[in-house]
Amino acid sequence: MSALKQEFYAHESALIEDDVVIGAGSRIWHDVHIRTGARLGERCIIGKGAYIDFGVPIGDDCKIQNYACIYHGTSLGRGVFVGPHAVFTNDLRPRATDSQFEALGEGDWTAGSIEVGDGAAIGANATILPNVRIGRWAMIGAGAVVTRDVPDYALVLGSPARFAGWVCACGGRVQSPQCNRCGTVPPGHPLHNS
Repeated sequence: MSALKQEFYAHESALIEDDVVIGAGSRIWHDVHIRTGARLGERCIIGKGAYIDFGVPIGDDCKIQNYACIYHGTSLGRGVFVGPHAVFTNDLRPRATDSQFEALGEGDWTAGSIEVGDGAAIGANATILPNVRIGRWAMIGAGAVVTRDVPDYALVLGSPARFAGWVCACGGRVQSPQCNRCGTVPPGHPLHNS
């Protein structure tokens, strides 16, 4: 591990491979597996049984709930929430073998990418397919299957996920001219000053 042990907490059952960078104040709970080359920012919380694949960068202040799986090719911005059992996939055409039933190796497939913007929230049991971008402060509903890009501050629901409205950085629904929860609309929001 690259980080000093006293700078973060890791439960004794967590498996943290070599060359992992973990920011100060982060907490890593039971049965977490973090692969080589992953980078966790400061003050992250990684819940029981979560899996973070090799080379995955995770920004500061992220919260990854129990049993979430974040595979190679995914990057999370700052303050991203990932609900329990959410999965970030990286292969659009998965196979275990070729047509002759020979096992596929590392070079036999191409990993896609997923970029999650700052402040975005991914609901429980959501599945994010490769080659999509989830915008800043977007919200993905529980159980959604995301197959295409999600704009900043958008709420998407269902399978496949469809646009269902706008949300505020506070998580409330936004119906112009203001957020139903906090009464404002943040600068940069599509409905700001509308």
